[in-house]
Amino acid sequence: MDLKMFYTKSVFVSNLIGPMLSFSTSNCKIGALKVYKGNSQGGVSFVGQDAYEVGDCSYRYDGSSSNPSMFTEKRVLDAFDDEYGGVVVNPEKLPFETKVFASILRSSVSVWRTEGKKGIWLKLPVEKCDLVPIAVREGFQYHHAETGYVMMTYWIPNEPCMLPANASHQVGVGGFVINDKNEVLVVQEKHCAPELVGLWKLPTGFILESEEIFTGAIREVKEETGIDTEFLEVIAFRHAHNVAFEKSDLFFICMLRPVSSEIKTDDLEVQAAKWMALTEFVEQPLIKGDNMFKKIIDMCIARIGKRYCGLAVHKVVSKFDNRLSSLYYNVVDDQKFDGCLHDSCST
Repeated sequence: MDLKMFYTKSVFVSNLIGPMLSFSTSNCKIGALKVYKGNSQGGVSFVGQDAYEVGDCSYRYDGSSSNPSMFTEKRVLDAFDDEYGGVVVNPEKLPFETKVFASILRSSVSVWRTEGKKGIWLKLPVEKCDLVPIAVREGFQYHHAETGYVMMTYWIPNEPCMLPANASHQVGVGGFVINDKNEVLVVQEKHCAPELVGLWKLPTGFILESEEIFTGAIREVKEETGIDTEFLEVIAFRHAHNVAFEKSDLFFICMLRPVSSEIKTDDLEVQAAKWMALTEFVEQPLIKGDNMFKKIIDMCIARIGKRYCGLAVHKVVSKFDNRLSSLYYNVVDDQKFDGCLHDSCST
């Protein structure tokens, strides 16, 4: 059958059903061509030709068929543009068949290069892990991975890559909880380095995804000791590098006020927990002999004596992204200033 179109590379045929030859394009209006079976020429004529707007466009593959088109040149994976001149591939519309994926991925990169696109973000779900080695062979690089997917990237321009790197830090919190009896809430961990066996330490842990620093500190104290607390301030934070899998580490020391007193130990992580006199806590050899631990405790004691003030949390919205954020800072009030910089220091 001889298909006669006035611009052959602009329209790609997707399916032949009965007497109708249907087609769709990414930039053109969807239409149909009627096949005249009795035509000795085997020709094809247009139905309502003035209803069609034809341009130079590509077939966009939506993952619905392993053989999406009679044509193989310019098939493009379903994707959307990001705000930095790149594209983000729709992971829900990826084909399962490796050969189909390899062909369309290669074609897509070619099209996006012609269109002047820059970075490509390719999220491959775990159920489509067979596609990962194909993407690697096509030049894609690993960016990061989560439990359900691996994110891969490709930088098209022949210039230094401007895509943001993977997350570089893990974030931990420690809770300094002291009661009215001048006792500190401390724990002994079940799993620790040999040199730390027997040490009574502050409850610590990592914050969760999308969790605030102050709520993470409250949660960790609750999980390890059963004590409910209220957040007062960030007393200090430590920044260290090459801590875990070559990642950096941010560790925030938070002062918390206890609102309960009965200890219920987490048997999975904690060997023991108790209220310990502050003087006894600071006299531990490992605390006295470590410059960083000693400095942290000195700041906490200074905070109790109103000689030091940490950072309180304030909820703010920025016009840059219209999102609610937590900003940690001191508030200077000259009328109340007595060596401490905001109202919470009087508590």
